[in-house]
Amino acid sequence: MASAISGFCPRTVPERAGAFARQVVASAAPHSVARARALLFAAGKLGAFAASIGLELSPDVVLHPSVIERFTVTERSALSGPTRRTLRSNLRALSHAVLVHQPPAPVPLSREATKAPYTDAELAAYFALAQHQPTLSRRRRAEGLLALSAGAGLMGADLRHVRGIDVVARSGGLLVEVRGRRPRVVPVLARYHQVLGTSAGFAGARYVVGGTDPNRHNVTTPLIASLSGGTDLARPDTSRLRATWLVAVARAIGLKAFLDAAGISCSQRLGDLVATLDGPGEPEAVALLGGEG
Repeated sequence: MASAISGFCPRTVPERAGAFARQVVASAAPHSVARARALLFAAGKLGAFAASIGLELSPDVVLHPSVIERFTVTERSALSGPTRRTLRSNLRALSHAVLVHQPPAPVPLSREATKAPYTDAELAAYFALAQHQPTLSRRRRAEGLLALSAGAGLMGADLRHVRGIDVVARSGGLLVEVRGRRPRVVPVLARYHQVLGTSAGFAGARYVVGGTDPNRHNVTTPLIASLSGGTDLARPDTSRLRATWLVAVARAIGLKAFLDAAGISCSQRLGDLVATLDGPGEPEAVALLGGEG
């Protein structure tokens, strides 16, 4: 082990960077020759970078997390992604092994769990409850909210801004013309055409879910609160209604089959790939996304 470390003398980095690497790796006392070589390579690269920007080649300075991160970002064009990730991992381990005073570790942030979609039985219960509201206006607004959320995936400001005249029959289906920050046209799932068409016709030029100012955040709150059906039926959650729509559309377009065939378990890079594709025309989108759900 000692000979592997003392014999480290790379030609690709300055000698003082090599000396720095030998010093810090010896202090870390790696458990194997292979591990020592990996740490020496990483430390030599970091030492060369630190020397090039005028830093003192002392462990307290060069192995500081901020220097490691700066090195990782700066070397983006010179090193492949996997190599940079491996170097950073090894340098962090070296820093923890060598430095006595470590900055506090970042607090892990919990990932918000995806809301579960509603079952068909739950949706049927909510629509039944909407149909039994005490006034025609409240019935139509409640049905419109459920249909826009579960049938077109709308929530928040997108949901509150929809007027009856924004729901149109076109291209072989029923569409919602969404206004606001993310304007788009959304095909409505076929199972919600009749109920949404009725609610939109009742609303006309007014907002489907009610109110006169859609920028008020509590427009839908009283309406949702009124749909509480007792201990066995909680208030409807627009996030879960949107999740219900997402699952229905994913099933319709065969998303699970595609992910399984591609061996993809995380969709992080799909956005980059999809950005290179031409979008379908409106009739094609209606045929693809406006099925029964």
